[in-house]
Amino acid sequence: MTSPNATPARGSTARLAMTSAVAAGVEWYDFFVYGTAAALVFPHIFFSPELSPLVAQLAAFSTFAVGFIARPLGGVVFGHFGDLYGRKATLVAALMIMGVSTLLVGLLPTYESVGMWAPLMLIVLRFAQGFAVGGQWGAAALIAIENAPEGRRGLFGSFVQIGVPCGVILANVAFILSNGLMDRAAFEAWGWRIPFLLSIVVVGLALFVHTRIQESREFVAAAAKRKAAAPSQAPRRSPILQVIASSWRRILLAGGAFIASNACFYVIITWVISYGTTELWLSRELMLGGVMFGSLCMIPALILVASASDRFGRYGLFRLGCITTGLWSFAFFPLLETGAPAGVGAAIAVGLCCVAMMYGPQAALFAELFSTEVRYSGASLGYQVGVLLGGGFAPMIATALFAASGSSMTVAAYMAATCFISLVCVSWLHVHRKAGEALAAAPAP
Repeated sequence: MTSPNATPARGSTARLAMTSAVAAGVEWYDFFVYGTAAALVFPHIFFSPELSPLVAQLAAFSTFAVGFIARPLGGVVFGHFGDLYGRKATLVAALMIMGVSTLLVGLLPTYESVGMWAPLMLIVLRFAQGFAVGGQWGAAALIAIENAPEGRRGLFGSFVQIGVPCGVILANVAFILSNGLMDRAAFEAWGWRIPFLLSIVVVGLALFVHTRIQESREFVAAAAKRKAAAPSQAPRRSPILQVIASSWRRILLAGGAFIASNACFYVIITWVISYGTTELWLSRELMLGGVMFGSLCMIPALILVASASDRFGRYGLFRLGCITTGLWSFAFFPLLETGAPAGVGAAIAVGLCCVAMMYGPQAALFAELFSTEVRYSGASLGYQVGVLLGGGFAPMIATALFAASGSSMTVAAYMAATCFISLVCVSWLHVHRKAGEALAAAPAP
């Protein structure tokens, strides 16, 4: 019989890592395809034509934010069951919920057909998307990290993180192809539905994970150790309650550390599409192409930074990411506003590579904050708190700031402010963790 602590074969480890990457990629595709649609078509088809363009855009971005409000709830529910019963089952459930809810968005009637029921149904399905992705990240990340070879957690965690730019690329490719193969009227009538209907692939992936992927090695080892120590033990205390009671400061600091990468990322890939097409009069193809190019550059950046964190430490690289992203925010908009394809591509690509310095090491950094027994709950809560505070409202905040000031520099200042908050939080998180390690290592009196 194989020991649960045994290192899995190289092929098995690589397959687990790649499956986590693919699962994250297709799940994020489903999540981001909504954001692209919210920027391009939802204001026209799901809301009253009596609304002004600004109000309709804000309404569309508000439904986008609903997914972020649901994500902490998903993190709580999936984290609870994932720490009790394993990461694999929760990943399958998250993929199924995401696949079905995104498919149903593609089948929704428009405002013209059913009136106010259209945005209400859209909100319900967006909530389901957020709930699913709130549980997906923790499961996919821990399957990769908890099966990683010694000293390679950062690298293997990056395979889940690259799911984000991969999802962005897939979503934008789907929209570019749908938009390019038909005229504008046909695209807004039915072509926008195609990217959502393609999410049927996610259901197939859930079945593959269910039948072909092994459970996390560290979770299996922890469960076996707990059973051997107390075979007739009473049911475990709720992992969520346990981690909140013991590590609530760490969870809040982790959430604060994640605010910047989340907020800046969604300004760059979502709000900028609306800004570029409606304020700068740039083509959809140019803006979507710029986001795709930047996302392609972000993939190797995530892998390189995460791998470097295994050697040089995670906190220093994370802090450097906060600083460079904050500084680049003030160069980002002037470069974008040149309207030149090279300027647009460079602005987005450098911005996303700066964000990668935070997001690359993050999966391993968050996983290492908590013990195996409560890791899913703790890491997911920290991640989703940052998502709620940083990402969900970023496009709305950017829209409101620009409308009030008429200057993109107010948006740049907002991005820089989130970077300062994250810099402070990750610095305190490092101090807090070092203090905890020193206390644990101190000899008993």
